[in-house]
Amino acid sequence: MSVRPTAPAPDRLKDWEQRTEVPLFAAALVFLAGYAVRVLAPVGAQPWRDIALALVSATWLLFVVDYGVRLRLSGLGLRFVHRHWLDTAVLLLPLLRPLRMVKVYTAVQQRRQGPGMSLYARVMTYASLSAALLGFSAALAVYHQERGAPGSTIRTFGDSLWWACATLTTVGYGDAVPVTPVGRVIAAFMMACGLALLGAVTGSFSSWLVEVFQREDEKRPPGSA
Repeated sequence: MSVRPTAPAPDRLKDWEQRTEVPLFAAALVFLAGYAVRVLAPVGAQPWRDIALALVSATWLLFVVDYGVRLRLSGLGLRFVHRHWLDTAVLLLPLLRPLRMVKVYTAVQQRRQGPGMSLYARVMTYASLSAALLGFSAALAVYHQERGAPGSTIRTFGDSLWWACATLTTVGYGDAVPVTPVGRVIAAFMMACGLALLGAVTGSFSSWLVEVFQREDEKRPPGSA
């Protein structure tokens, strides 16, 4: 009686991630939608708030199950927690799920098995989508913390969106600022993300322009102006 050999742990983990990354990203969007309803809907807006809470709880439970499976398939035991710190952070704060968008793109590309976008297009697309989703998530979280705080300048969700745009682009007008401890922690994280994502977009765009002009120069005949 022959026994089928078991695939190595890294291969099994990679296969699991490839199969689940896109569905989990869709679940993250459902989580974000449910959280948005919980934050923005009036207190008496039933049954929508209850449905939103059920969606948030169900999707977070799905993330817990996925994390447990990844931990088991990795074969690392508790070392998985710090070695895969992004997975751990996303489990604790599902609103950070957009940071896994690189893996989502990789999973989609492996399924398509076709030509992908250029390096510059991938960087700019990843940075732009990540900035949009993280900005919207941070705006919701800050509005949730700030709307009832004494002395807060963020009273509406529109104020919070304006704050998120100003913070992500590192403009910092100062007309809307968090005053709560949690709001300021989110702001600090957004500043760091804004610098990284904005730098990725501008750097990639500049490199792409240089490459385009360089190709144009190479096409010109020698001695032409």
